[in-house]
Amino acid sequence: MSTSTDELAELEARLGVIFQDKSLLRRALVHRSYLNESLDHGLVDNERLEFLGDAVIDFVAAEFLYNRYPGMDEGHLTRLRAALVRTESLAALARALDLGQHLRLGRGEIASGGRERPNNLCGAFEALMGAVYLDQGLEVVKQVLVARFEPVAEQVLQAQADRDAKSLLQEIVQAETQITPTYHLVGQSGPDHDKEFTVEVRLDGQVVGRGKGRSKQAAEQAAAQDALSNSELLLNLQSICKR
Repeated sequence: MSTSTDELAELEARLGVIFQDKSLLRRALVHRSYLNESLDHGLVDNERLEFLGDAVIDFVAAEFLYNRYPGMDEGHLTRLRAALVRTESLAALARALDLGQHLRLGRGEIASGGRERPNNLCGAFEALMGAVYLDQGLEVVKQVLVARFEPVAEQVLQAQADRDAKSLLQEIVQAETQITPTYHLVGQSGPDHDKEFTVEVRLDGQVVGRGKGRSKQAAEQAAAQDALSNSELLLNLQSICKR
């Protein structure tokens, strides 16, 4: 599907931004698969814009959450930001813009469902935000994103309130890495009527949390909570999801 002037205008209307440099908007919609089949050798794919947009979105999400939830600690802010900017969340924002229908894809990519593939949609949304940043500046990016982040953040917080630590950790990790956390009993102490268990939670063999409890289940929950408090871990998960 080509990106005609009318189609670009429709996308701009949904986005609420009128581009000064339409070439930036067009470039944000070019998937690398399209270049292999295009006779226009002057075309450039959207991956550099995607790189820029990734960083801009992360910053805007962090600033939004910092200002929106002044009493929230770093661990909770990190988890919420990871939920806001993960692949599925950004793909959902792309779907709301009908972005997939505007992407310039190779025929094989189209045939395999590329217009609905979360990675393609996430990447295109990031590229689009990179284009908005270059064309309009950071304040306009904030206007575009904050209005969209607000309801998502509230939904995530409500969902997190309804989940225990193990379920929440599994949801976050599997959404970004397809890895399932595993729990390992590594110690126990005390008499039979008053034992204390120590459990580690691991991702792909790497220990990411450790907890103690009066039952194995309680120790697993404590280990999961420890992992959820690991800001560095969650930031790494966030970067893994993009590709």
